[in-house]
Amino acid sequence: MKARSIMVLGTSSHVGKSLLTAALCRIFARHGYRVAPFKSQNMSLNSAATIEGLEIGRAQALQAEAAGIAPSVDMNPILLKPAGERASQIIVRGKIWGKLTASDYHQRRVQELLPIVRESYEALAAKNDIVVIEGAGSPAEINLKQNDIVNMRIAEMADASCLLVGDIDRGGVFASLLGTVELLERDEQERIRGFVINKFRGDVSLLEPGIRMMEQRLLKPCLGVVPYLQNLTLDEEDSLGLPDQGEQKSQQWQLSTAVDRQLRIAVVALPSFSNFTDFDALRSEPSVSLRFCKAVAQLQYADIIILPGSKQTVDDLIWLRSEGIERALMDHALHGLIVGICGGMQMLGESIVDPEGMEHQGAIRGLGLLPIRTTMQPMKVTNISAGELIAPALFGQSVTPMTLSGYEIHIGETSYLGEAEPLAELSRQDESQPTRIRDGCITKDGRVFGTYLHGLFDEDSFRHLFIDAARSFHRLAPALTRENWKQKREDALNRLADSVEESLDMEKIFGWLGVEYQSRLQTRSQEALR
Repeated sequence: MKARSIMVLGTSSHVGKSLLTAALCRIFARHGYRVAPFKSQNMSLNSAATIEGLEIGRAQALQAEAAGIAPSVDMNPILLKPAGERASQIIVRGKIWGKLTASDYHQRRVQELLPIVRESYEALAAKNDIVVIEGAGSPAEINLKQNDIVNMRIAEMADASCLLVGDIDRGGVFASLLGTVELLERDEQERIRGFVINKFRGDVSLLEPGIRMMEQRLLKPCLGVVPYLQNLTLDEEDSLGLPDQGEQKSQQWQLSTAVDRQLRIAVVALPSFSNFTDFDALRSEPSVSLRFCKAVAQLQYADIIILPGSKQTVDDLIWLRSEGIERALMDHALHGLIVGICGGMQMLGESIVDPEGMEHQGAIRGLGLLPIRTTMQPMKVTNISAGELIAPALFGQSVTPMTLSGYEIHIGETSYLGEAEPLAELSRQDESQPTRIRDGCITKDGRVFGTYLHGLFDEDSFRHLFIDAARSFHRLAPALTRENWKQKREDALNRLADSVEESLDMEKIFGWLGVEYQSRLQTRSQEALR
């Protein structure tokens, strides 16, 4: 039987569509249904690798995790990765398809991709009972609607019942709900079966008059009010999810000699910052204070400075120089610790050469903190990788070999110069046979290292080693408590699903799909009678 579909639409970006989709995936899975997420077109610099060695949006990987299944390229057949102000790299079914301006993509090329979208959806629908579809931005972007392949056209293709989500935390939720529906065509309005108010803080009874008025105006029910969930620590899809810079400035570090203070980690918030979810696990550790920094002053008193992944590595390196951050990094290297992830590692090398103009044609001098050289190449490396830490020391502290895991998403091949030492040895599953490769680079004193491995800190053993070694280097007391990140993510997904299931009229939502709903209270009662 072909899957039934439900679609989560939003009044704008960052209203909570991605997490609500993840919550529904977990709820349906807990009720015994085979469920998969789907987003036809995603725009994000946060991506993930699939088992097939293909690239999809990070949000769909999280939703697959919520559904209890492996992420697949069918869950996100088109991924747009911004490459500057007006252009994006187009990833189709996990591989680079081209680089286009927004106008070229929307006006000339997007329709070519609709058959691919349909093929991916049909593949998921054939294998599952339910497909939870996520829309993008707002379905009422009337200037782009003619070539839309992610909102109402997909709802029609999948014959999906639609749920419209508004974010009350940013204000104007009633106007945005009403305006969104009224800008849709009559048949599109009919697909929206109800609305949800998300991220609410306070007394729900104060919303009641507005909710009743909205139901009368829209002729659609409010399915519920979902509370704002603090410290959820689940993947954000885009940079709107980063901590507010103003909030961070008020919490800048001060000089301290206390040995039990937090380890201070500054992550440079590059203009083309990608895969910032790499640092969620570190942020969750009680013994760590991690900030995303855009200015030299914010780096003061940092123990570790991290250069993260970048979609436009050379442009971001030029930005580092223009902002004076290169000089701050060189000064920090004299007494502190520095780490580079993916594009950040490439910047730490002697040079970056881009002969074919994949990002920025020509050659540029790197920061010279690692004895490596990177050459950009057309073929993108996309792998789920695992291996072993082979460096004998980290931050000057002796270490023994340990297992590492994560994923690689990068263009560019890095070569070693002189007596350069790799950080790790990884296994890649090629089409023919597994291959072993050297990864990363570490200085002889162990104070500067780089790696291509995203998700490195998600592994508890390495993250705890990293923190212990850094605290020891800075003569800080050992961390008193440690997080179990995988369990924390699982707990967070269940907490999210519990909150959504308690807040929404799930009986009505299940009814849209033609399936029976049993509340968790009913399920427990039946189990107790057995």
